[in-house]
Amino acid sequence: MKHFINLKDIPAKDLRKILIDSKRRKKLRKKLNNLETDKGSPLKGKLLIQMFEKSSLRTRLSFYLAIKQLGGSTLTLRLDELHLSKGGESIGDTAKILSTFGNAFMLRTESDQKLEEFKRYLSIPIINGLSPSSHPTQILSDIFTVEEIKNKSISKLNITWIGDSNNVLNSLIVASIKFSFKLNIGCPKNYQPKKKILNYIKKNNNKIFIYNDPKKAVMGADVIFSDKVISLNDKVNKKKKLSHFKKFKINKKLMSFAKKDCTFLHCLPRGNEVDEKFFLSKQSKVWQQALNRVHVQKSILLYCFGKLR
Repeated sequence: MKHFINLKDIPAKDLRKILIDSKRRKKLRKKLNNLETDKGSPLKGKLLIQMFEKSSLRTRLSFYLAIKQLGGSTLTLRLDELHLSKGGESIGDTAKILSTFGNAFMLRTESDQKLEEFKRYLSIPIINGLSPSSHPTQILSDIFTVEEIKNKSISKLNITWIGDSNNVLNSLIVASIKFSFKLNIGCPKNYQPKKKILNYIKKNNNKIFIYNDPKKAVMGADVIFSDKVISLNDKVNKKKKLSHFKKFKINKKLMSFAKKDCTFLHCLPRGNEVDEKFFLSKQSKVWQQALNRVHVQKSILLYCFGKLR
């Protein structure tokens, strides 16, 4: 049994194994529809319990299909329906019940501490479906998409992030260290990664660079990542924040400073950080990116169950 909470905790060789398995499984599904099961049904009889404290579309759908295609089932819980939220039941007691009825637990949470508490009491694997500090399933899937599109290892590519310093960027920074790829971060001066993340970069890597000029950040980029500038629960002056990011908007003009065949990725949902016309252009591969979540999360589940080839 293995947990999947933060990319920092997982050896690079295991992350690579997950990507190799994802590629193989996607290839084998070419003639199957979404609800057909993979040959051998490796997780037959297994139940994945999902719990969401925050809104979810892609993570919810992709984990549902992932466990289904592996022969298992899923049950989705909402926090406001549980005693954990309304009746004062402890995380420890909740975890014991989840471990009794389920075989794995995926949590999208507003608290990193809650993830660690559940991990302490669970006797089944826990997967981080997004927390305030990281989004590991998203970024590992994105690496899969990058290598699929570019047909080469991400270590040979120049990656750029344009946008706010958030949980997705935190996981991308860890991935840059694990997979040894160059990462340029483009953001306004007051929106740089937190001191803890900057110290982590300084200690572990010399391939990560931060620019306050978006043109410099995208120069020579093979792939540009972005995310919504205003998150759902952002407690900031939204108008002011958007004004700070005005020159960081992804559009044809900014992309002209990157390589001609540069790919654009966005984990969605989007806001006005990307131009509508460019978002729907051939350089944008966001739909392929979203679909690949299913394939990678299947291999993450197998990794957690100790069934990865």
